[in-house]
Amino acid sequence: MNVATPLFVTFAGYLLLMIAIGFWAWYRTKTFDDYILGGRSLGSYVTALSAGASDMSGWLLMGLPGALYLTGASEAWIAIGLVMGAYLNWRFVAGPLRLYTERTHNALTLPDYFTHRFEDRQKLLRVISALVILVFFAVYCASGIVAGARLFESVFGIPYAQALWYGAAATILYTLFGGFLAVSWTDMVQATLMIFALLLVPIIVVVSNGGIGPSLALIEQVDPGHLDWIGAGGIVAVISALAWGFGYFGQPHILARFMAADSVRTIPRARRIGMTWMILCLGGALATGFFGVAYFSANSGQAGPVDANPERVFIVLSELLFNPWVAGILLSAILAAVMSTLSCQLLVCSSALTEDFYRGFLRPKAGHRELVWIGRLMVLSIALLAIWIARDPDSRVLGLVAYAWAGFGAAFGPVVVLSLFWQRMTRNGAIAGIVTGAVTVVLWKFTGSALYEMVPGVIVATIAIVAVSLLGRAPSQAVQATHQQVRLALKESGY
Repeated sequence: MNVATPLFVTFAGYLLLMIAIGFWAWYRTKTFDDYILGGRSLGSYVTALSAGASDMSGWLLMGLPGALYLTGASEAWIAIGLVMGAYLNWRFVAGPLRLYTERTHNALTLPDYFTHRFEDRQKLLRVISALVILVFFAVYCASGIVAGARLFESVFGIPYAQALWYGAAATILYTLFGGFLAVSWTDMVQATLMIFALLLVPIIVVVSNGGIGPSLALIEQVDPGHLDWIGAGGIVAVISALAWGFGYFGQPHILARFMAADSVRTIPRARRIGMTWMILCLGGALATGFFGVAYFSANSGQAGPVDANPERVFIVLSELLFNPWVAGILLSAILAAVMSTLSCQLLVCSSALTEDFYRGFLRPKAGHRELVWIGRLMVLSIALLAIWIARDPDSRVLGLVAYAWAGFGAAFGPVVVLSLFWQRMTRNGAIAGIVTGAVTVVLWKFTGSALYEMVPGVIVATIAIVAVSLLGRAPSQAVQATHQQVRLALKESGY
């Protein structure tokens, strides 16, 4: 039997399962609210794993291990920053956002929440925030499609241009029909597969190297700099890596999971499940890339594909160290990571176009059936745009993710946090924060600075929000009353 046969069978079985879940969710999707936010019905387990899987895209099994393989321990600061940011997001944003969105006209999307939170009758916030979502998610979706294409290209030896379509097809299909419920339920399956792969692969790699001690010795022989926690970039690189944690407060696809929880009381248990899953997955990804250096040092004849593209380190290790059937399951984890994030990003883009443009401006009285089908059309449109962006075979997953992550973190992070905790914040302050955050990220790229664009973006956006809000008129009594009601409800729930 050809080695590709078990890989093909495993991939096909996995893809058919995801599509089946998508069609099952289709029958459960009755209204537009169901399609966009699942009727706010997610329990703690699904909320936790769906948030985790939608967060950890193909970069977790490709970009991050590749960075550790190429640079060494200094890249681990990214994971540390992400853990800190994710915990703070679960602890201080999840509960208030869940309540606030329900009490502001049952807001289904982030632009919808901003519009009602600040009584924006001109709908400027809706338009500006929806445009930011579309721009940065087009790049983010492209990163997922690149990761999927790299997987199919490596495993089946097909051209990159052809692999683009194979990697994206199944995700588009189950998102197109099943909506939020399909995305959330498949996320749960995908998150389980991801943690299995990320715990098993590094353990076998270390055992193959003879243990942790011999592995570290081999890494030091290759390059002592791989053991340096600061690295060649110095303190600026460390700050930049830690700054990834700021991004959590502004990611629409992650915040949507908080909004969809069945109640505020679900959040604390979901936080414990989600953080445990995240720490284990990040640890496995770091170990795979780091100890992969030792493995390929001792087996230099097999290092060619990884040296050509370090982001393939997980793929190559899975193919070399495991039976083809087991390797098929492990490589399906990459597909799971890609599909889980890409699906929720497509859905958020679809939500922005359907809820914030189509119903917001063109058809305010559109029925649920019409909106669901418009949402499906938008999923397909955004997917095709992302495939077009990802057409460059030299694209790097981590680079695309870093840019989009910074864009959302700077544009929406300060606005979301301050809107939940600062009663004095105004509509114009929110607009100033979104615009200055997004523009700073875009312009900072052209400075050539080693400092991650997230840092100046968040700082500038926060200053803009506070300054413009204090210079303007205080929010109405109705807005202030809603804010107080949310704070009181949180206290009564014991959150």
